[in-house]
Amino acid sequence: MDREHIGSAPPARLRVEVRDVGESVLLTPVGELDHHTAELLSDPLDGALDAGRSRLVVDCSGLEFCDSTGLNVLLGARLRATAGGGGVHLVGMRPAVARVFHITGADAVFIVHETLDTALPG
Repeated sequence: MDREHIGSAPPARLRVEVRDVGESVLLTPVGELDHHTAELLSDPLDGALDAGRSRLVVDCSGLEFCDSTGLNVLLGARLRATAGGGGVHLVGMRPAVARVFHITGADAVFIVHETLDTALPG
């Protein structure tokens, strides 16, 4: 047994960078988005929405995995953003992540972009 982790949480498998880009909030999750890490993305999404920012761009290019919990976090943010007159834009999904969105039909309810240039208004 690894004694370094006794009594402490395992290291997070997801990092999320957040920055303002014009009228958008750009969130860049890197790693695995699942039931163990979903809060690391939901907290900054909620923070942006609570602050009245309703145009959210999620750069998925560093996202290696997304399960149903992660998908639900994004769907919940989409509902709140849409209610506020905005939306959630997804960018650069890797094939494994894109497949989850395609299988569930969630890709039809999000605005999906190939690049950040098309997702962020000039």
